[in-house]
Amino acid sequence: MIVVGLTGGIGSGKSTVAKVFEKLGAPVYLADIESKILVNTNKELIILLSEEFGSNIYNKNGLDKQKFASIIFSNKENLAKANSIIHPFVFNHFLQWKETCKKNNAKYVIKESAILFESDANKLVDYTITVSTNQQERIKRVCKRDNLKPSEVQKRIENQLSDLQRENLADFTIYNNEGDLILPQILNIHNILLERYEKLL
Repeated sequence: MIVVGLTGGIGSGKSTVAKVFEKLGAPVYLADIESKILVNTNKELIILLSEEFGSNIYNKNGLDKQKFASIIFSNKENLAKANSIIHPFVFNHFLQWKETCKKNNAKYVIKESAILFESDANKLVDYTITVSTNQQERIKRVCKRDNLKPSEVQKRIENQLSDLQRENLADFTIYNNEGDLILPQILNIHNILLERYEKLL
């Protein structure tokens, strides 16, 4: 079984790309969504985050996302610390999921993660895909999706690798600007991965 890492900056459309791969029959692990579940359900993780960033980051409904975001996106050290606490829990959860997919005879699986390269998770997959979109388009999408101000989105973009940095690190790039057709790009990668799987047999 081939393991593929899928990444891209905020607002790049990597979740849309992940859904297309899923439609093509590839199991997809959404690390960003799973991490949001784990920070609210894993007792050990909740304790570690509360000790590091203060118990007031949690309220009766769970993690206060706005409060937590304001802490970690305003300071690169805080962001790195948060990632170093959360990532091992997500990684262990992913390993369990991967084993299940292997038993179910999946040819390849996708691990979608916003911080694939930043967390060194790219070293634990066979191939990497990045989704690139121009900054103006990304800001517009995220403002509409998350009801944020352009300056808030800009701050988050500045805390991530640039599209060019990701492209230089990735095996495949999918361009998702207005007017780009993503389906032919995804199908091409899908076919390449199936060919490479067949060579492993």
